[in-house]
Amino acid sequence: MTRVATRREEILDAAIDLLGTRGLRALTHRAVDEAAAVPTGSTSNYFRTREALLIGVAERLEDRDRADWEALNRLLGPVTVEHLVEGLARFILHATGPDRARTLARFALFSEAQTMPALHESLQRGHRRLRDWAIEMAAQVGIAAGDTTILVDYLDGVVVHRLGGAGTETDPRAALERLVGALTADLS
Repeated sequence: MTRVATRREEILDAAIDLLGTRGLRALTHRAVDEAAAVPTGSTSNYFRTREALLIGVAERLEDRDRADWEALNRLLGPVTVEHLVEGLARFILHATGPDRARTLARFALFSEAQTMPALHESLQRGHRRLRDWAIEMAAQVGIAAGDTTILVDYLDGVVVHRLGGAGTETDPRAALERLVGALTADLS
């Protein structure tokens, strides 16, 4: 049974799409109302300020990421090196393909967070949760927590480059296999 999104979630999803497709300047309460097809003033009722809206977007991104990670874990089953590589490759392809707008929205938030401490903390909290999830998965195949940071940083770089158009014609699996292989080499 699929859960129906609340009005607040619909507004935030529209804000994410607007932010990811049209940028920070396009993100206004009125534009979100229009994109979400809700009565004028609805976004403002939930999020009084721009900062509150941006923090809401960051939290909604984190919720959606968590749901995606849980679905991916169920799909892949027990973690093996092959499953880890496959899961990471799927993450890259999804983040830069079907979920491109959501990824671009996240990057737009990073820029804005430099002048908004509460938004910065919200984004850092989400990043820590992602890192903890990655550490947990990588530990199952013997990758140390410190080495998982290398893997997470690599993923961030690949996603940024693919969003910019570099490497979009290549499958990320081969490079991931090499990196994961190098990180697990001393285990053999």
